[in-house]
Formats: sequence, C-alpha cells, structure tokens
Amino acid sequence: MARTRKVRQEADRLTDLMNIGALTTRFPLEEIRAVLKETGRESQRERSLPAHLMIYYVIALGLYRPQDTREVLRVLQEGLKASLGPEHEMKTAGKPAISQARSRLGAEPVRRLFEKLVKPIATPETQGAFYRQWRTVALDGFTMEVPDTEANRNAFARPESPSGGESAYPRLRGVGLVEVGTHVLFSVAIGSYAKGEITLAKEVVPHLKPGMLCLADRYFPGYALWKETVETGADLVWRVREKIRFPVEEMLPDGSYLSRFYPKWNKGKPQGEGIPVRVIEYEVLGKEERIRLVTSILDWEAAPAAELAELYHERWEFETTLDEFKTHMRGARTVLRSQKPEFVKQEVYGILLAHFALRGLMHEAALRGGRDPDRISFTHTVNVVRRTLPRFAAFSPPGLERAARHRARRDPGGRRGSPAPAERQARSEAKAEPVPGPATD
Repeated sequence: MARTRKVRQEADRLTDLMNIGALTTRFPLEEIRAVLKETGRESQRERSLPAHLMIYYVIALGLYRPQDTREVLRVLQEGLKASLGPEHEMKTAGKPAISQARSRLGAEPVRRLFEKLVKPIATPETQGAFYRQWRTVALDGFTMEVPDTEANRNAFARPESPSGGESAYPRLRGVGLVEVGTHVLFSVAIGSYAKGEITLAKEVVPHLKPGMLCLADRYFPGYALWKETVETGADLVWRVREKIRFPVEEMLPDGSYLSRFYPKWNKGKPQGEGIPVRVIEYEVLGKEERIRLVTSILDWEAAPAAELAELYHERWEFETTLDEFKTHMRGARTVLRSQKPEFVKQEVYGILLAHFALRGLMHEAALRGGRDPDRISFTHTVNVVRRTLPRFAAFSPPGLERAARHRARRDPGGRRGSPAPAERQARSEAKAEPVPGPATD
C-alpha cells in the first residue's frame, strides 16, 4: 500500500505540472514571435501553417519522434486548439504543405530559441547538481545518423564502417555542455561528421561561466582549448592523455602535484607560456588503468584529490543524456527523419528543445518531492507527456475559461465553470497515471 501511495503522489506531481501545457509554458508565444522577428522569418501573410506555430510543430516532432509527420500535426492541433485560442489553431495539411512550411521557417529561428531559453536550471535545492560551491557540467561529443540523400551526403560526412567500407548513413557531429544534476544540454554546436570535436568545442566553451566546474574526457585537452576555457572563469577537471607532459613543481598533501600546461616541448624543454595546473593521478580498482586528471583548482583543500577523482566519473551523466534523446525519445526510429540539411539542423534543435521541456518538468517534480532528478524515470515521463500533452494543453486555465464562457452562452441557466464530462474524465485519468517508484533508466 505504501508503494502504491508513493506512485500516485509522484503521478500527481507530474500531471499537475503538465496541466499548464508542457510546450506553451516552456516556450512562450511572445518569445517565439521575438526570435521570428529577429531572424526575419515572421509570416508575411495569413497561412494555414504560420511560422510561430511551426516552431511548436518542430518541437513536437522531437517529442513524437516515432510518429508520422501528419500525425504529429494532428496531435499538436488538439493541444493548441484551446491553450492559444482558436485564432492560433493549425489547419490540417498534407506532407507537401508541411515541408513547404518547414522550409519557410528554416533552422535559424529554432536555433535562436534554443540559445535564448535553454539554460542551466538547477537551484541550491537540486540534489546532485553541485560539488561544494561549483555547479557541475560536462563537455562531450555525440553523433546522429541522417537519411541517406544526396543533399545530406554533401552536407554531412559518411564515416567508415568497422569492416573498412562506408557506413549505411551519413552522420552529423555535435559537441555540447550538459548540466550534470538535471541532464539539461544547455549549449551545443553541430556540423558535419568530418568536423573535429575540438573545433566544435570552441563554439560551446564560451557558454561556461564563473562558478561552473567543467568535466571532460581525455580527447579534449589541448593547450589552446584549455587556455580558451579557463579564460571563461569556469574551473576544469579534465582527463589528459599520457603523452602530454606535466613536470612536477610541488607535491601536495593530498597526493596531487602542481605543474604547468605548456603549448609544446622541444628537445625535452617546455616552450611558450605555461598555464598553472594541478595534476591528480590514480588507478581504478580491479582494472589495469591509470587515470590522470588536470584541474584549474590549485588549492588542494578547496577540492581534495580523492573528491575530484570521484567527481570526474559524473562525466558519464553526459552519456545518460545522449541516451535520453537518442534512444528513449526516438522509439524505433534510429535515423533522423529530415531529407535536407536545413531540415536536419531544424529537427536536431527541435529534439533538444523537447528534451529541455521534459527535463524541466522532471526537475520541478523532483523539487516538489524533495528528490534527486536522476531518481525519476525519463522513459516514463516521455510516455506520460505524449499521452497527456494534447489533453492538458486543451484544458489549461485559459482554455477552461474560454470553455466556461462558451457553455454559459449556450446554456445561460447552467452553472458557470462547471466542467464538461470530457474534461472531468481527462482530469480523472490524469490522477490515475502511474509513475514508477525511484528508478533510473
């Protein structure tokens, strides 16, 4: 019985949050209109698929990845019918009209919306989001397969397969920053698979801020990128390869030592301006593996070596985030749906915006329940939102008020504000939505 009660309490928290509309709340219409104006993509005349509603559609494509494009439009129609008013309703359209509307919109407004609204969301009350005074974030790369069309082949590269030939699909490459405690991917750069991770990383590190502690794997550290990253004011804990030299300048009580990161070495002598760093070396129990970390935190008492060694493994939260939007949100669809490079970029940003909306809901639910966001099932959240988003967007407070006025006009003697049978049924079903107990995908 206790388990059942806990499950229902968790369900109430999620469904209450979805009552106000997962998309229209995270991405307000006024913000969408603003980015359309900034990018010059406002609809110039009345259309059945206007630009501001197409942005919601692109985000919905990310949320409903397994569904057909027209089916996603139908679902969105139901959801927006009442929450934004009848003047914003999207009319039924065929695939050619949808494609034309996506082409008019382009990728830039969706990218701008991502850059404008997607930020780290952890608060001091968020469990697992901070190490001492630092907000922990992770830097890493990812790839995604795109449809094998001539345009996509020209825009994105096709990697080699393990057998030596080419892989079945072209791929795009991306590098991003993830807030470890909430799994929010708050900065991203995407390009061709042929573009290196270091090149893309230089586009995202400017989004680091003082008070952040950035974790990264051994394939990123190089003098130029390290220098550029520490200049943001953020602190770093990056794994480095064995071939990079770090001369011991001073051994510290916690087993770490002070050194300098040099641009290059010549005949055993360092060349150029060295950047002060602290080096931590340790072995993983049960594995013949030696790990070497370099950090910008020189004070060993502020961040002891043992703590940073343990913290570094939080970097794998980036992999969990990738799994969420590359696996759990896509269903059986392994390849992006877009046939053109501009649509591919538009679709990727739509997926990331949808992921942010889901993670925002989960974070709010975790705060209300006093729990770690990692302990709420992402897979189940996706399923609940897919089932309830159209229903709850239609029954958001503005929609309820309009429905009440409409009923009052039709039945002046009736009770104002009395919920309709369908509305009562929706709310009843929402309260019955089960959410699994503490579990991590």
